[in-house]
Amino acid sequence: MPARVATFARTPAKLVGLVCAAQVLVQIGAFFWPALLPSMMPLWQLSNSEAGWITASFYGAYMISVPVLVTLTDRVDPKRVYLFGVGATIAGHLLFGLLAEGFWSALALRALTGMGWAGTYMTGLKLLADRVDAKMMSRATAGHAASIGISGALSFACGDLIAAAAGWPAAFLAAGISATVAWLMVALIVPPQLKPPAPAKDGQGLYDFRPVFRNSSAMAYAIAYCIHTLEMSALRGWGVAFLGYVAVTTGTSAASILSPAIIATGLGLIGTFASVAGNEAAIRFGRKRLVMSAMLASILIGGIIGFVGPMSYAIAAVLITLYGIVIWLDSSSLTAGTAGTAEPSRRGATLAVHSMLGYAGGFVGPLLVGLILDLSGGMSPTGWGMSFLAVAVLMAIALVTFWLIRPRELEGDNSKRR
Repeated sequence: MPARVATFARTPAKLVGLVCAAQVLVQIGAFFWPALLPSMMPLWQLSNSEAGWITASFYGAYMISVPVLVTLTDRVDPKRVYLFGVGATIAGHLLFGLLAEGFWSALALRALTGMGWAGTYMTGLKLLADRVDAKMMSRATAGHAASIGISGALSFACGDLIAAAAGWPAAFLAAGISATVAWLMVALIVPPQLKPPAPAKDGQGLYDFRPVFRNSSAMAYAIAYCIHTLEMSALRGWGVAFLGYVAVTTGTSAASILSPAIIATGLGLIGTFASVAGNEAAIRFGRKRLVMSAMLASILIGGIIGFVGPMSYAIAAVLITLYGIVIWLDSSSLTAGTAGTAEPSRRGATLAVHSMLGYAGGFVGPLLVGLILDLSGGMSPTGWGMSFLAVAVLMAIALVTFWLIRPRELEGDNSKRR
């Protein structure tokens, strides 16, 4: 590695920037499937439940893979695990573009991409956490979350644009090429860990998660993150379809200008800003206060959006945007809370549990919406209303649980708000 490149990679702030840029490139195709869902459902003659299963398979594979891959970073250089995850992402996207032809092939290949996400999302954060000090970690977490948010936002517009210009397979092939660039960036520039991580002081095994579950503060943030991700994945997985339904049933022409995919892209970008701003607010005013306020706001909006949104496309677009902002508001604050209150020697295992719980919620979210829609007789104001209301009820349970556990603030958070 050239000396100048090595020096760049060992500067903490620049290392954070490099990893965040790589995350944008590797995750840019993550939401091509939900972005293209309205056109893929009739093309493959998918039911709402089948579409929900394909979306959920991504999160299900993540949920199964993440405790193995992220926990491994407590003993193995996170860079090596990260590169494996990016490789799985590359394979998932390329094979989807080349081979997917219906429900079963799409289900399997989205699952492969989900395993890739498990090897890149929290391992990228762990890579940074092992290389920056405690004071910088909260902002590094927010920057990392912002990079994921930016890629998620751009994913909707990019997938829609590429598919419109060259067909849906080209969109997934482009995502695979983008992830390949990210693999090369990290492989060639990020230096290896100088010494292996120290084993846990309690002497228990690498995959013994009991000490993690006994950390009530970290678990409070992780449980809240579980329902947060359920809510976010439900919105990401079905937001475009919901807006498309409203546009068709109301006969609005605004959808040709502000299409559902464009609104989803704008929402992701605004949500990313909200996530970073929320973390700064958590540092200044108290993390628990910020998290509980965001959860309460999402309950209120989620309870009405499905019933009120179908009245007009403009109302639906505004409510979706507000809903996304409050969902994203505590995103990085929750992850920073888990990472910051974790035992350092078990930070990888703690983030693995945090992420596994989160994407258990991510698995349930889109599937829950699809099932409720089918049980309600298909897409209708009642079906959408009951779907979003069910998510709001789960968030209310999470809010009560978080309040009862009362987790700690982080080092650097305003102590007066503890």
